[in-house]
Amino acid sequence: MRKNTGDRRIKDRYEAHCLKVQLRERGFFGREKTRIPATCLDINRYGLAVLSPRRLEPGSRLFLDFSGKYISESHVAARIVDCYPYQTGYRLGIQFSYCRNRHSYSRAVDNALSRIEGFYNRLAS
Repeated sequence: MRKNTGDRRIKDRYEAHCLKVQLRERGFFGREKTRIPATCLDINRYGLAVLSPRRLEPGSRLFLDFSGKYISESHVAARIVDCYPYQTGYRLGIQFSYCRNRHSYSRAVDNALSRIEGFYNRLAS
């Protein structure tokens, strides 16, 4: 969990290094580009940070697939907020699309991401 006074997050994020994430860029006309395996750094129900081997532009739209112990969630829409060099690749700050505006809201996605957040919250305690 990262805390600093300039943090714009409205909720704490929880370390989730064992959560596997596949990034899929959304191309034109809904086509998906190649999958990119990423290492999850931290997560909450609004977004996550991942370590990616590739640089992706802020504003890029993605689909995310999650897998881990007791977790399997696919096709979660998201958008890259920021990207900068980090360790051996790039740190991507990602916001889930369902929480960006009322028209994108999905109770099913909210519930699924809340369960994932709760799992890692309990591990942090």
